[in-house]
Amino acid sequence: MPNRTWTTWTGAAAAIVLAVAPAADVAAAPQQEQNAAAVVTLRYDDSRAAGWEAAIAAGVANWNASVSTVRLVEAAPGTTAEIQIVATTGWPQATLGPVRPGGRARVELGSQAVTDGHDKTRIAAHEIGHNLGLPDTKPGPCSQLMSGSSAGTSCRNAVPNATERARVAAFYAQSLARTPADGRLLVDAP
Repeated sequence: MPNRTWTTWTGAAAAIVLAVAPAADVAAAPQQEQNAAAVVTLRYDDSRAAGWEAAIAAGVANWNASVSTVRLVEAAPGTTAEIQIVATTGWPQATLGPVRPGGRARVELGSQAVTDGHDKTRIAAHEIGHNLGLPDTKPGPCSQLMSGSSAGTSCRNAVPNATERARVAAFYAQSLARTPADGRLLVDAP
């Protein structure tokens, strides 16, 4: 008889656990949606940046992996993007942000820097960093993404450091997400 009671109780307990588990999942869902809503999504259009696609994708991936308050996504064809990325023959330059949803910022990925020996992925990540609100930190070491060309042509670091990540995260925290872009154009010539 004790086995039967135990089996019945175990079966009843399992039913209770199963009945409670979905409710916990349902209760967690709104909080997950709320956390996801706190992320600022910015769209970029690189359709006019032929030859830079891999560098842009890597630079965007580095920012997305580094900062949780803002997410960069490629704009679908025919949709408006906050960040316009184009290839040019001059020096790289970008609009100083932080750009916000519905705003406008521009990145010019200049081939002159590549001709001089600078890394394409570092250039792309650096210029996107300007759109996200970071100015240059020249001169600076290779460990600072925003040191740009002052780190030299041997520098291949395309990942923001802890200070750069923290600044961008703060710019896109929910309460500050409405801060408009600075709008100045930063030219990254040496």
